[in-house]
Amino acid sequence: MFALDEELAQWDSALPEVQGSERLALGMALAWHLRQRDPARAQRLSAEITPLLDTLPFAEAALHRARLLLTAAEPEWLRGELDTAQYHAEQALALCDQATAAAPAAVAACRADACWILAWVSNDRGASAEGDRWLRQAAAAARAAADPVRIDVVDAASGICDAFGDWQTAQQRWNGRFGTDLIGAHPIAAGWISDFFGTCAFQRSEYGRAIGHLMLSFETALATGQIRRAIIVATNIGNGFTSLNAHEAALDWMQRGLDLARPTGWPLSIGMCLMQTAETLRQLGQRDAAQSLLREALNTLSPLSGSRAYAVALEYQGDLALDLGNHAAALDSFTRLAARGDALCQNDFQSSARRGQAHALSHLSRADEALAAAQAALALARDHGDASGQIAALNVLADIHTRHQLPGPELMMAPNPVLHYLQLALEIAATIEGYTVPGSLLDAAAREYAATGDYQRAYNIALRANAARDQTHSKEATNRAIAMQVQYQTERAQTEGEHHRQLAAAEAQRAEVLQQTSATLEHLSAIGQEITAHLDAEAVFRALDRHVHGLLDATHFSIFLLDPGGETLTCTFGIEAGNPLPPFQVPLDTSSANSARCVLERREILIELDEEGMTPNLIPGTLPTLTLLFAPLRVGERVLGAMTVQSLLANSYGERERLIFRTLCAYGAIALDNASAYRQVAATQEQLLEKNLELEQAYKALEEVSLTDQLTGLRNRRFFLQNVDVDVAMSLRGYDTSLHRELTECDLQAPNDLVFFMVDLDHFKEVNDRYGHAAGDSILVQMQERLREVFRESDYVIRWGGEEFLVLARATHRDEAAGVAERMRRAVAERDFVLPDGMSLSKTCSIGFACFPFLPDQPRLLSWSQVVELADQGLYIAKRSGRNAWAALYSTAATRAEGVFPRLMQQLDQAVADGEVRLVSNLTGPLALGGERRRIGLSSDLELG
Repeated sequence: MFALDEELAQWDSALPEVQGSERLALGMALAWHLRQRDPARAQRLSAEITPLLDTLPFAEAALHRARLLLTAAEPEWLRGELDTAQYHAEQALALCDQATAAAPAAVAACRADACWILAWVSNDRGASAEGDRWLRQAAAAARAAADPVRIDVVDAASGICDAFGDWQTAQQRWNGRFGTDLIGAHPIAAGWISDFFGTCAFQRSEYGRAIGHLMLSFETALATGQIRRAIIVATNIGNGFTSLNAHEAALDWMQRGLDLARPTGWPLSIGMCLMQTAETLRQLGQRDAAQSLLREALNTLSPLSGSRAYAVALEYQGDLALDLGNHAAALDSFTRLAARGDALCQNDFQSSARRGQAHALSHLSRADEALAAAQAALALARDHGDASGQIAALNVLADIHTRHQLPGPELMMAPNPVLHYLQLALEIAATIEGYTVPGSLLDAAAREYAATGDYQRAYNIALRANAARDQTHSKEATNRAIAMQVQYQTERAQTEGEHHRQLAAAEAQRAEVLQQTSATLEHLSAIGQEITAHLDAEAVFRALDRHVHGLLDATHFSIFLLDPGGETLTCTFGIEAGNPLPPFQVPLDTSSANSARCVLERREILIELDEEGMTPNLIPGTLPTLTLLFAPLRVGERVLGAMTVQSLLANSYGERERLIFRTLCAYGAIALDNASAYRQVAATQEQLLEKNLELEQAYKALEEVSLTDQLTGLRNRRFFLQNVDVDVAMSLRGYDTSLHRELTECDLQAPNDLVFFMVDLDHFKEVNDRYGHAAGDSILVQMQERLREVFRESDYVIRWGGEEFLVLARATHRDEAAGVAERMRRAVAERDFVLPDGMSLSKTCSIGFACFPFLPDQPRLLSWSQVVELADQGLYIAKRSGRNAWAALYSTAATRAEGVFPRLMQQLDQAVADGEVRLVSNLTGPLALGGERRRIGLSSDLELG
């Protein structure tokens, strides 16, 4: 029913590693238990799972679909969309009825959860009787599932609902159901049982005990993803502190609840927090602030006007209106509250609403109506055995008779009506064990006895009033002490929990630091091998620069080397903000130069500067850095110079960064020392270096030959295969940029496409057979000239093999490809070739082309090699359709991504017929699509063509 955060973390980490039925089970569990924690992700998981259900047997699939409906229903209930939530939950129940062949326990658990949601939907509508009926059905289903946690949770929820109607009856009914010792109970069940105990204690006015129970319930609700329950409990804890006059603690808990509620957007949760905070502020005398919050609360709760929370807000609004002297508004609020109390069948609302009406009507000079409302409140309190409610109603009756001088009841047991009602109130108060009669009630009775001439009794009651006030003050002090004790215990528990969390976090951080240190040392070892492998100082500088910027925040990086005389440092390499610094010299005896100090003192120097201050001894033309780190370049006892890194940020170089820099300095010193030694040896081997240079040039020339077709001078396959990936990556980057932001007109026209053209001379074999290979070679040479005329210098023109050419048109818009193909066809067909003997020969060519990416909205669906095969497919179609033609395949809006390449290669005619691919050609007649087609060999990357 609910899961702990630790369990969710384990499932979440395991989800990417599983497939098939395991992924289905894990995804279902995650979606269900994220329904309050992260409703949006729960819905995404549900959508991912849904297609997998088609592979399951009918009953099992129906049960899973029921669970997914409940996963959707609960967030809808919380958002106040009660009709939708009810519909989905009822649909889930119907699917449970169809899943009888599935595991009985799982079906029963699903039924219990559906009834559970329907119960809360009913309660939020104000249909408490219907809510109780659904809770009873949920309890029966939980017992059928033999699920002890669900049984305890549903029973505790039923007990809480009963406690709001009649707490004494609820306590008698449910106290025997739950043991007070919750040690060993499942934390989820313990949280709900604690909530029940806390609610009963609250109704008994044992606020300290109530808060203790509710705090356990709050922590459990948070740890199990019950966000709404956590919000409700937080506000109830705040009410408890308010009742103990600990208003600061009360407001703190109200704010906790509101902080949880605001991000959810759930109207009932937000409205409840607002109204409880408003009531606390009212009791503190902050009436304007309370009125503003209550107005917002009622507006937020308006879609749920049938709920208990809305009724509480009405009661608070009525009390606030009485405090403000706005008796007409108070009457309206209490009249609406009476209607809600009757609909909810909850005595506390029914009685308090009529008392409020009586109070307001009395101040509006509607004495008879006020008297009737107060008598109705008294009758309701008597019917439910509510002694404190009876006292409050009698007090209102006495106040009405004092204000309006109305005749008393028929059987009046005192000299006047006011004294009659006050005496009844005092008699009932005497029957309540431990009840302290309010001093105000005793003072009113004393005044009335004095008015009738009974001064002795008036004096005695006045003495009781003073004693009652003393007792009240003592009780208030006790309440404050209880509140302080509860707060202390809470803060202590929170401090201990935070201490344990900090210990765990510190241990995790220590393990992470050790792991990072180990990885850093391993990485530095590889860097050291690379740096010390260089025998050229410039290469060492570049390697150090690259790794310094990769490992540290270094706006400025410089290397200083000692001159042969040892008196001057020269900045032989310097980079700042990506720009090179000009060489400059620093005399070694310059005391203000940190580089010179670092070399002289043979130690690391770290300088931290204030952001407000100026960098001292700033080199002209450089940036004012805030963190400067210098370290000597040492090989044994010899110092070669110094290195420095500097950052525009404060405190950039901690111990880890300094360790990395020290290590780089050590490797750099060794590499530069080796480079210096090598230069000395190289001075005696200049001739050898020249020979090496010649060999290197010869190698480059040979490499160039290996990338060029010797007959035509065009590039060959090897060149193409070495360079195509870079262009493909640039094309994909352009598409990625377009897909991840809103497209502009310029984006739509951006040349991000690559177009692959396969060009083949028609009947070329006849030339070789009839005129000889020299004639054929001459035509191929002229063919490359015409290719260069049509295509741009930036395009790759490749001799692919024999009389076949591949052209990669780079950064081209796909809509322009057909025009290029037509120009190429005409360049061959409309101008004769000249053979070596002067004879003219007319030839044609066939062209196939395809665009990369093939599907623009899925640029990585087909590789470039597959697109080349599609271009070859177009060439094949042009050949079979009569030659001297071009043809191309384009994707359409109907192209299905799954299995598209094999379909286009093996079932092209069907794909064209289905509209899945568009065949473009200069030919107007029918095109030949069938027959076996060769597959071109893209793997022969060593073939020179």
